[in-house]
Amino acid sequence: MRILMISDVYFPRINGVSTSIQTFKQELESLGHEVFLLVPDYPVPYSVEPSIFRISSRGVVLDPEDRMMRYRKIIEKIPALRDLALDIVHIHTPFVAHYAGLRIARELGVSCVCTYHTLFEEYLYHYIPWLPRGFLRFCARRFSVMQCNQVDGVIAPSSVIVRLLQEYGVEQSIVTLPTGINAAHFARGDGYGFRRRLGISTSAKVLLNVSRVAFEKNIGLLIDMFADLQRQQPDSHLVIAGEGPARETYMVRAKALQLEHKISFVGYLDRQSELVDCYHAADVFVFASATETQGLVLLEAMAAGVPVVSVAAMGTKDVLVEGQGVNITDGTLQDFSAKVLALLNATERHARLSVSALHYAKTWDSHQCAQKLLAYYEEFSAPSALPGESPA
Repeated sequence: MRILMISDVYFPRINGVSTSIQTFKQELESLGHEVFLLVPDYPVPYSVEPSIFRISSRGVVLDPEDRMMRYRKIIEKIPALRDLALDIVHIHTPFVAHYAGLRIARELGVSCVCTYHTLFEEYLYHYIPWLPRGFLRFCARRFSVMQCNQVDGVIAPSSVIVRLLQEYGVEQSIVTLPTGINAAHFARGDGYGFRRRLGISTSAKVLLNVSRVAFEKNIGLLIDMFADLQRQQPDSHLVIAGEGPARETYMVRAKALQLEHKISFVGYLDRQSELVDCYHAADVFVFASATETQGLVLLEAMAAGVPVVSVAAMGTKDVLVEGQGVNITDGTLQDFSAKVLALLNATERHARLSVSALHYAKTWDSHQCAQKLLAYYEEFSAPSALPGESPA
């Protein structure tokens, strides 16, 4: 097959959507198919590949990390896309990419599907706090229903998101299809080297969180939990890997708790090397987000043999199984710190959970997930008529 994936975000912008697109692209190509991407350009260096069309873009006022593609520049690509003899268009984000993807699919006479990657109702109020939260939730749900019903099929990374979209009122068919991971990629890393670069002792107990540093990720709970843990485990250290609009706020909180030398904000890490080393530097992976649609970083940590202590909410309910590489917390500060402390001080328990993590991560194989995605694409072999649309 010849597949076009279109997204408002992609590397060098690091997040779960970028990771999902890259993973599926690589796996589908390994199966002998051709995958083309239509994504923004960025004002920082990025890889140039013949199969990736970079579209000129502008900054986003409320979110400086992201870019907004220029709709007309995308439409100008349609003649070149027509020459590719595409079989399907796959939309990954709901902004310019959604409307452009619909337009491309309509003009090329191919089917169009989308993946619902982001639970917008749980984070809009962090960025538009001057509007009532209930109103924003209503708008997010109506927006999601409208867009999901415009495409031929909807992919959700977890069963919880399927049920949620159905409750919203989405009438289009929805399939559960996670991304999965390449567990072998995370199997080996230089954890000691990573600690050395940060000046962390080899004997310290390292807690790690990898995520976008945004308020909806609930990193504030991790910092408060760590402050509580410090009173009983003073040789512990918390590493937060990622960037985002809440970073400065959390750094101020760490300083207020006199933990600025115990909490390292290391920013984005190269996924091919630094991130893998970072996982291997950790004793426990900690995660508090209740807004995930799947939570790939949990599986990445497990693939590195790092036991996890996490809440199980929304999409992570599909990923996390108590005792399979994880101890699930109820999300209260006391329970969270107690479970982390117990894991750090129980050598045999830690070892058992580490081994189970390695085995469990392998069951979420991205190659098998790509085969399921391909089978889903093949259901849409007949051309489909799509409604007219234009960007907001």
